[in-house]
Amino acid sequence: MFPRMLPRSSVILVVVMVLVLCLIITAFNIWTLSSLQSQHFALFHSNPTGQSVSSQSAAPKYIVYAKHPDSGYLKHVYNVMERDGYVRGDFNTSNDWDVMWAHDYPFKKIRDKMLKLKPGQRVNKFPGSGYITNKVNLATTGLKNVPQAFQLPKEKDLFLEYAKLHPNKMFVQKSNNHRGIQIEKISNLKLDAEGSFVQEFIDNPLLVDGYKFDIGLYVTLTSVDPLRVYVHDTDVLLRFCPTKYHPFDAEDKDKYVVQDDYLPSWQVPSFTKYMGDTAGFSFKDTLSAYIKTLGKDPDEMWDQIHQTIVDVYKSQEEHFTRATSHYPHKEAFFEMVRFDFVIDDQLNVYLMEANMSPNLSSAHFAANALLYEQVVHSVLRLVGVVGRSVTKALPLKPERDMQVSNKDVLVSPATCVTPECEGKSSCELQQCELCNQCLTKDDVDNLRRAWLERRNQFATRRIFPHPVTREQARTADKELGEVGDSNRKMSKWYREKCLMDRTWCD
Repeated sequence: MFPRMLPRSSVILVVVMVLVLCLIITAFNIWTLSSLQSQHFALFHSNPTGQSVSSQSAAPKYIVYAKHPDSGYLKHVYNVMERDGYVRGDFNTSNDWDVMWAHDYPFKKIRDKMLKLKPGQRVNKFPGSGYITNKVNLATTGLKNVPQAFQLPKEKDLFLEYAKLHPNKMFVQKSNNHRGIQIEKISNLKLDAEGSFVQEFIDNPLLVDGYKFDIGLYVTLTSVDPLRVYVHDTDVLLRFCPTKYHPFDAEDKDKYVVQDDYLPSWQVPSFTKYMGDTAGFSFKDTLSAYIKTLGKDPDEMWDQIHQTIVDVYKSQEEHFTRATSHYPHKEAFFEMVRFDFVIDDQLNVYLMEANMSPNLSSAHFAANALLYEQVVHSVLRLVGVVGRSVTKALPLKPERDMQVSNKDVLVSPATCVTPECEGKSSCELQQCELCNQCLTKDDVDNLRRAWLERRNQFATRRIFPHPVTREQARTADKELGEVGDSNRKMSKWYREKCLMDRTWCD
């Protein structure tokens, strides 16, 4: 009996082994078919470019160029970026990134990296921005609404003559390396100090409940040739001196200098009713409402402020253009700057300074966190860094055309189909310069960016080229007064877009 059982047992064992092997092969075949199906779907449905699935789904990356970037003062920038799906990369170890947030000016110490920017990479600074943020440069431009200033020691004699003619005026001395200011007697001014300037002090500021204040506007430059400038339009930053202005005492800087420990607006009695938890108005709306109680028109003040900002950029546009020309991709750059203004009791505006990297830390005042994140979000949305329909830094042509194509930027259809504009020499005629056949690749790329900025404006407002109403578009050639051919054509394009589509009118 026993010898006959061994062969049967062996047969059973072989059968079991065959069945197990068949099950393993079947499972492997099922897994292989499933994998092939997934790859087929990814290739022909979700990934038309034929790139690998892993590279297609990689999160966009931002890097930071700043001193002590993890100390907290850039927290709100990180919040905005990471809510949009960005991950932070290491500035020191990788060139594979989409956006650089530079708190420090990157075109000196890391100029070599800026010269090697890849197509599609973006940087939140413009080459040459020091031409407007340098205190000496700005104060001595001679522009309207910038208090009279004299560069030292070069203009020492001019200053002394001016002071002699205006014995009642007060002056402050400033420099690029010194934040604080103080009113000084002329005899105490250091008139031979290099890199400094003396500036007229505005001694009749508008006061709210006895306190002097300044207004900070967040301004974004998106292009320099042609020039395009925007302001964050839904809010501003208001900062009050902690001590009442009167009785005036030049020795007490807390009466007339806004410093880091400023008095917050919501603690000023006349503003509390607007900014408290019940009403909840913004800084800007609160100031406008207060000015109306004085019987004055706040729109006139805002218009003055906007025009002053435009004047500053136009005065330095040539420097910006020259500085940017050294870099391979001028479309890589955008920049947000805070312009600080003081208003006098007649509602005249005075530009005090422009801050290249304005404070975005809410460490002193937690209530400012929302303002800072709204500003950063608006800037990044305007330039297409966040809120994008295509997440890749360098979309392919079908993806670019999906967002905005050549047909979207064309204007003046009635003019462009005339015999004059269809002739061989038509592009020499100004009326035909924006027709399709006369636009260069650079022209088209620039108009596409302008088109996308318009659609991405969100909480920002364009202040240059100047906004145009439908009536202005019909009756005035506002662009004829613009300096530079590229600015003239850019202004003309906005006017023609307004005539074609009223949603482009302001």
